[in-house]
Amino acid sequence: MNAVYDCIDKNKVGIFESPTGTGKSLSLICSALTWLHDFQGKAFDGEETLANDNDEPAWVREHAREEERRVASEQKSELEARLKQIRAREVHQKHCYDEDDPVPKRLKPANDHPAEPDEEARYELEDYNSDHEEKATTAVAQRSDTGFSSASLDLMQKLGLVYEPASQDDFPLFDDVKILYCSRTHSQLTQFAQEVRRVDLPAPSWIVNEDQPGGDASGKSGLVKHLTLGSRKNLCINSKVSKLGSVPAINEHCLELQQPDTPKDHKCAFLPTKANRTLVDDFRDLTLAAIRDIEDLGDIGKKLGICPYYASRATIKPSEIITLPYPLLLQKSAREALGLSLKGHVVIIDEAHNLMDTISNIHSVTISHTQLRRCRLQLVMYLQKFRNRFKGKNRVYIAQLVRVVDSISSYLDGKVTEGLAEGLVKISDLTAGKGVDQVNLYKLMQYLQQSKLARKLEGYVQFAGQLRSKDQDNSSIKCRSSTVPVLTHVQAFLEALTNPAAEGRFFYERSDSSDLALKYILLDPTHHFREVVEDARAVILAGGTMSPMDDYARYLFPYVDADRLQIWGCGHIIPKDNLLALPVVTGPNGIDFDFTYEKRSSPQLINTLGNCLAELAACVPDGLVVFFPSYAYLDQVAAYWKTSRSPERDTKTIWDCLLTYKPIFQETKTTSSTDTLLADYSLSISTKKGGLLLSVIGGKLSEGINFSDALGRGVVVVGLPFPNIQSAQWNAKLEYIEQSTTKRTGNVQQGKDARKEFYENTCMRAVNQSVGRAIRHKRDYASILLLDRRYRVERIENKLPGWIRQGMIKGGDFGRVMERLTGFFEAKKER
Repeated sequence: MNAVYDCIDKNKVGIFESPTGTGKSLSLICSALTWLHDFQGKAFDGEETLANDNDEPAWVREHAREEERRVASEQKSELEARLKQIRAREVHQKHCYDEDDPVPKRLKPANDHPAEPDEEARYELEDYNSDHEEKATTAVAQRSDTGFSSASLDLMQKLGLVYEPASQDDFPLFDDVKILYCSRTHSQLTQFAQEVRRVDLPAPSWIVNEDQPGGDASGKSGLVKHLTLGSRKNLCINSKVSKLGSVPAINEHCLELQQPDTPKDHKCAFLPTKANRTLVDDFRDLTLAAIRDIEDLGDIGKKLGICPYYASRATIKPSEIITLPYPLLLQKSAREALGLSLKGHVVIIDEAHNLMDTISNIHSVTISHTQLRRCRLQLVMYLQKFRNRFKGKNRVYIAQLVRVVDSISSYLDGKVTEGLAEGLVKISDLTAGKGVDQVNLYKLMQYLQQSKLARKLEGYVQFAGQLRSKDQDNSSIKCRSSTVPVLTHVQAFLEALTNPAAEGRFFYERSDSSDLALKYILLDPTHHFREVVEDARAVILAGGTMSPMDDYARYLFPYVDADRLQIWGCGHIIPKDNLLALPVVTGPNGIDFDFTYEKRSSPQLINTLGNCLAELAACVPDGLVVFFPSYAYLDQVAAYWKTSRSPERDTKTIWDCLLTYKPIFQETKTTSSTDTLLADYSLSISTKKGGLLLSVIGGKLSEGINFSDALGRGVVVVGLPFPNIQSAQWNAKLEYIEQSTTKRTGNVQQGKDARKEFYENTCMRAVNQSVGRAIRHKRDYASILLLDRRYRVERIENKLPGWIRQGMIKGGDFGRVMERLTGFFEAKKER
């Protein structure tokens, strides 16, 4: 905790590794909140200030600080008084509010019923004049790709839910330093909220005053003002929207309900308006009165009849700790839409072992040949209908868009006959079509963002389709699309074409359905994360299996001075004799375990692997989890075991031999319900039947799943999951690593070494994440078996987490492995 506190206090960038079960989350919470309260106390006493007033005279600075403290103290005390009342009410009532759901004040339709306007006119573009493009550039840049419509952003700005300089009329004025805690999933954020509830911190100095209204010196954890932010899918309380299920469908339908041309009686009744602004304030106070998780926010929204997705924006400023998933923090457009400034705040990213991949995935785009053809057909249909009505630049820009789409689609047409699975694409090849060199992509993108063509185009196509099928319902807005418009996908790909060439590469690839697709892959996550680092006061990356950690410094923080970068790791809290880690280099028959791509398909090796697992299943009690390098290899091995007989047991197949020791549970790439698979496996363990779980490194069961206690007495890793070095995408990535390192250092050999190091580190991070599924608390014990001769190579062994290396037993032949494994579990039985 001292290391985290010091990292924040000295404005550093920290990389922290703390194995699961060591109290990582609680340590992060306690150290960060302790620092925050210390900082708040210093700021209140005038020792710290966020204002840049160095150029002002001393008496002016002092007066400004005094006024700032007075105003902040009054506002915070007022807020605390309301929160105290809410807490008291929640203690004495069974529920936070009345049992009966208050009926939201719905928007009333107009008394008169004017004739319906021309339905087609709803999908017609407004006049667009490029003379105004320059004036609109800033506004478009701020609004683009936020996921909000212009009408929605205008509404949020009027309500103070979009970040802008605070005015004296806004409440609250104070926007103190916060802790922004980010993790991958909402379930992890919910677990974090549960940990926050356990924290008991003293009340801040401006609250510990019995004369102040709401003064409270109890120091209860309720004083921590916590907010969790989420997506529409998690927070939507409109049943007609939330029932759509998928994230794109929910997002699109929510935006459709906010369009100006949507009939009033069909607009969302839960959207914040001026008329229900008091409900937004009530939502804020109820949210901050206790530690709420994402489900609690939904319940509060339902009780008040206010949308928690939009109302939560007003809760950001007075919060002390905000939890949010990766996309909301890592995308600048999402932060701007939330009104979430990082300036001067503390950012903590948990489960950060895959942060670089996450940043790359967020900014990567894929468009299929089918989508391009569909987009082209839609544009032609739209042009034929509205061509004579277009004014301004609409016809010009739509014609340019058709040319660009034709050019990209023509490139894929040429690849259809080649038969190659994938390959690198030059931007010049994508824009080689007739007249495309005359198109200004930046202006075209600006037009698409301002005109909202994607939504109008998809809406008209849906409307026209319903007319043809004579199934139109004039009393509803069913003609609106509930999926992401195909032009939106095309628009995202076109935007990737405007990215700096050095940051990423374009590829084509053939899907399982033989449909060709174009993909943009971000190779360098540095630029997209740099703004977070430069704006935040301190940034902390934390995880249970961050090793090897060198890549973060080299490829995520190359611009950070060495004295600002702090790397810290700790061992496990379990006794040394609770972990047995063994490299297994040979099988029962003495054959080397060499699972390189060239040799792993050998029938002899697969047969030896089956016999090895049979021996291990007989020795390891309860649950044995086996991680394979890929789904394809697991399927290949399982198919062989089910049909081939073991030479040592010629009356049974290898699969049947394994079943004599433990029931087998296999993860597949198409596994529909991981929860069901885990439930069946857990039931088998709890009924003393044991279980052999065959899973995949990097698969659904390798991250975020706890195989604690009997669920994972043994974890086996088969081979090393090196990415396919023959793939165009990995070739480009490794080439980029080599070239960028050579350019930075001026040394060709260092570039080649960096390429090899990055490749190995990617593999070992995946291995470390899988083996970290075992040993989940201080009384847990397990064996970890690494099946491959390469685990004896010092360079590979050094990339394992320190707590595993400390428990690693030298050796590797199968006989000695079984002796140590048997002794390990016999010793545990005697306790």
